[in-house]
Amino acid sequence: MVPPLLIALLLGLVEGATEFLPISSTGHLIIVGSLLNFRGERAATFEIVIQLGAILAVIWHYRRTLVGMLAHWAGNPSERRLLVSLALAFTPAAVVGLLLHHWIKAALFNPLTVATTLVLGGVVMLWIEGRRPSSTTGDVREMSLRQAVGIGLAQVLSLIPGTSRAAATILGGYVLGLTRPAATEFSFLLAIPTIVAATGYDMLKSRALFSAADLPMFMIGLVVSFVSALLVIRGFLRFVERHSFRGFAWYRIGVGGVLFLMFALGLMRGDAS
Repeated sequence: MVPPLLIALLLGLVEGATEFLPISSTGHLIIVGSLLNFRGERAATFEIVIQLGAILAVIWHYRRTLVGMLAHWAGNPSERRLLVSLALAFTPAAVVGLLLHHWIKAALFNPLTVATTLVLGGVVMLWIEGRRPSSTTGDVREMSLRQAVGIGLAQVLSLIPGTSRAAATILGGYVLGLTRPAATEFSFLLAIPTIVAATGYDMLKSRALFSAADLPMFMIGLVVSFVSALLVIRGFLRFVERHSFRGFAWYRIGVGGVLFLMFALGLMRGDAS
């Protein structure tokens, strides 16, 4: 049996390292949790806590941007446009997630779904990179409301585990004319209301499952998630300035292929049990 504190360390690292990359943090948590035999209500509650660590990291990284936007939105058209764009992009996934939350958790949160969406997402990513969409918007404050709505609709796909919220929003923005850095920055900013809302909703629904005995495990996971996410955010922003997403696409296809092989060999179950 794997010690709980080691599970906290490993899953905190997985969450922080994958939340803001286009490879699906939820998918990786489902896979690693299954391999560690850490599943069920306690695991779901733990994942809520470590997701909070990741979102605190992006809030800290963009603290000046957030303060400037909230302090000057009334008198600064650029800041107001960014705030409206984030609100528009946030709404579609929030509405669909609220309506289908229970069905998605029950029907789709399993390794087989993750393997399938990892591979499909990787193929789509390669196709988009092959098209080389033209980029007309290099600043998130200059993006159109149409682009914001389009990114919001793309984010709905990320409700399916394994799709990746980062992949859906970054590639959605890229296809709609944002440069890779601008699409990545908007994706990170959009993560704040999206993950805060999702985490808040899950915490409210699961409040009875929180136990003082789990506090050391939860704190280790949260801190590790925060630190690793902060490092990934800063590194990924530099990466997208000079590189494509093809490496992430092949990674997704490779991991998905390994999972299908494990299912075939009986080394992993494809359902959530």
